[in-house]
Amino acid sequence: MIQSLIMLGSMAKFKLRDLFSDEKGEVNIVAIVVLIGIAVLLALIFKEQIENLLETLFQTITQNANEAVGGGGGGE
Repeated sequence: MIQSLIMLGSMAKFKLRDLFSDEKGEVNIVAIVVLIGIAVLLALIFKEQIENLLETLFQTITQNANEAVGGGGGGE
C-alpha cells in the first residue's frame, strides 16, 4: 500500500513537472507575438525615415556599381 502511494506521488510529481515545462512554451509564443507587434508599431512610426534610408542606400549601391562597371577604364 505504501509503495503504491509513493509510486502515485512520483507520477504526480512528473505530471506537474511536464505541465510547468509545457507552459513555458506558451509564454515564449506570447513573447514572440508581443515583439512582432512592437516591431510593426515601430515600422509604422518610423515609416518615412526607413523609406528615406533605404532610398539613400539603394542610390549609393547603384552609384558605386555604375562606377565600378563603367568608371574603371577612364584613361583609355
